[in-house]
Amino acid sequence: MSATVPSLTLVRRLRAPPQRVFEAWSSAEGLAGWFGPHHTRVEVAEVDARPGGRFRVVLREDNGARHEVGGHYTEVTPGEGLAFTWAWHNAPERESRVTIRLRAVAEGTELTLIHDRFADADTAGRHRRGWTESLERLGALFEGPAA
Repeated sequence: MSATVPSLTLVRRLRAPPQRVFEAWSSAEGLAGWFGPHHTRVEVAEVDARPGGRFRVVLREDNGARHEVGGHYTEVTPGEGLAFTWAWHNAPERESRVTIRLRAVAEGTELTLIHDRFADADTAGRHRRGWTESLERLGALFEGPAA
């Protein structure tokens, strides 16, 4: 009997062209504007979006708790997507993988987020909640009049 490695897939439609969505993922300024669940804010964002480059994000919860996550980019294709490893600072041995795919659609961009290689289903569930709220915040950046 083989064990299934937990993963999650989320698909969202965003009202912005793929290049703008890509920029929100691939720059420190972009990530700082939306990354993290609703009860957090980005305290530090460091991004070197190129294959082999690293990222590091420090989140601060409303209650003061601090969380740090980072990894390295394995794929970076402007306007199309990126992939990177993902590990929380307090559990570096539990590395997982995030893949972002961007596809132009009539209303903007279809974003597909795949986060896989989780250690267990509970961890996948917590990340599903975090990514769902993060993607809500990302979508909110592109609502309203076009910039």
